[in-house]
Amino acid sequence: MPQNEKILVIKLGALGDFIQALGPMAAIRRHHPQAHITLLTTKPYESFAEACGYFNEISIDEKPAAMNISGWMKIKKFFNSGNFKRVYDLQNNDRTGFYFKLLNPRKRPEWVGIARGASHRNDAPDRSAGHAFDGHVQTLALAGITDVKIDTLEWMQASVSSFPLRKPYVILIPGSSPARPEKRWPADHYARLAQILVQLGYQPVLVSGPADSDTIEKILRACPELVNLAGQTTLPQVAALAREAAAAIGNDTGPMHLVAATGCPCIALFSGTSHLVKHAPRGQYVEIILEKNLKNLTPEKVLKSFRPRFEPPKISAALH
Repeated sequence: MPQNEKILVIKLGALGDFIQALGPMAAIRRHHPQAHITLLTTKPYESFAEACGYFNEISIDEKPAAMNISGWMKIKKFFNSGNFKRVYDLQNNDRTGFYFKLLNPRKRPEWVGIARGASHRNDAPDRSAGHAFDGHVQTLALAGITDVKIDTLEWMQASVSSFPLRKPYVILIPGSSPARPEKRWPADHYARLAQILVQLGYQPVLVSGPADSDTIEKILRACPELVNLAGQTTLPQVAALAREAAAAIGNDTGPMHLVAATGCPCIALFSGTSHLVKHAPRGQYVEIILEKNLKNLTPEKVLKSFRPRFEPPKISAALH
C-alpha cells in the first residue's frame, strides 16, 4: 500500500486475548511499514498499545450500550470519516460485526475478519474451534500476511530493582476472575507449593491482584518467606519479572499469558471448566496440567512438571 495509507486494527480485550493478538499486530505493521495504523481498543489496553510501537494512533472504544444513541453515532462517525483503506478485525465478535454494518456500503474499506460481507472474510468452520492465535493466523493469511509469530514482549520494559528479590525465584499467580472460582487452585495447595519451593532453594514471588486478598493471606501465613508483590506490579513489571524468573506457576488467568509469552517456563493449571485448546497460554515453554476439579490436584503432582531454567546450587531430593 502507498505511504500514509490509513489502516485500522480492532482489538478491544480481554487481557489474555490482547496478548495473543500482539503477534498478529506486529505482523500487520511489518506488512504495512509506511501506513498510518490506528488501533481501536478499550481504555485498559491503551498503554499497551502505545508502548508496543506498532501503531501511529490509538482510539478508545467506549463500547456504548444498546440505547446510547450518541455513543453509537460517535462510533459510526469514527468508521465512516476515518478514510481507512483496510480494517483488520482481531476482535471478531457481534459488536465488531455490527460496526461493519455501520459503514457506508458505497465507501466501505476492505475488511479482514469474519463479518458477513467482508472483502477478506474468514468463514472457515474451524476458525473458532482452536486457539485465538491460530484463528488470527488463518484470517491474516487471507490478506497476504503469513509471518505471524508470538510476540515475546521485548518492548515491554520496566524496573523491578525496588522489589526484594533473591534469585532463583519462581512466580506464583494464584488469582483469576472472581466470577470463576472453579478456575482457582486452592490457597492451601499454593501454600504447600511455596513451602516446598523454599525447601528446594527457590524464592516464591507472588503476583496477583487486590481481589485475591483472602487467598494471599492464607499463603503468606503458611509461607512467610514468600515475597508478596500482589497489587504492587504493573504489567510491564510482570513481564520484567518473568524474564528473570526460573519458572512460573499459575491459574488460567490473563497474567499467565503475559508471563508465558516472554519465554519463561510456565505451568498453567486448568480445571475441567477451562477450554485447553482455545485458552492455553502460548510461549516457548508452557506445560498445561488439566484436572477436572483443581482441589484434587496436589502440589506434588504439579512439581512433577517443574522444569526451571535456573537451579539453586543445591537441589533437594523433594522433586524426586
